Amino acid sequence: MAEMLEIRWHGRGGQGAKTAALLLAEAAAAVGKYVQAFPEYGPERMGAPVVSYNRISDEPITIHSSVKAPGYVAVLDASFIGSIDFTTGIPPHGVLLINSTDSSSDIRRMMRLSDDAIKVYTLDASRISQETIGRPIPNTPMLGAMVAATKIMGIEELLEDTRNRLERKFRGRPELIEGNMAAITQAYEEVQRQ
Repeated sequence: MAEMLEIRWHGRGGQGAKTAALLLAEAAAAVGKYVQAFPEYGPERMGAPVVSYNRISDEPITIHSSVKAPGYVAVLDASFIGSIDFTTGIPPHGVLLINSTDSSSDIRRMMRLSDDAIKVYTLDASRISQETIGRPIPNTPMLGAMVAATKIMGIEELLEDTRNRLERKFRGRPELIEGNMAAITQAYEEVQRQ
């Protein structure tokens, strides 16, 4: 069986964890991958914890359950640190990608990660989205960062598919589309430098 990429996204309602998982799946499908994207949440309200998942593979996916051992975990809200163990299920050499102004080493200390078995990337996705979109919604910067970390596709493929989807959704709002493209690109580049 071919290797399957599994991702878990943590966020709060309104931050776009569900949308990021869906956009990643759609872009991966556009480059010929088999995909799954699905959320898991309790009360559907702004600010409530939300978890979304992706599975991406070169082969058909026959599993239909939540992701138990994600190789990658994206955290859209660092205020969860201490109340949620984001490392649950991450295998050795897994990646934790956190929206935070703190450094990777600071996050390691906060989460008491003593060894280098899990790679930690940090990115101020809220700042990037505020600067590019005008609102601190970290999903599209985290999407760009996730593609940089996973290398599941090239940045151009992600940008092309995401632009097409956003153009349908936000017709008549080119500044929002261009802002999201800039957010994805900037985050991709920042994570590549880590």
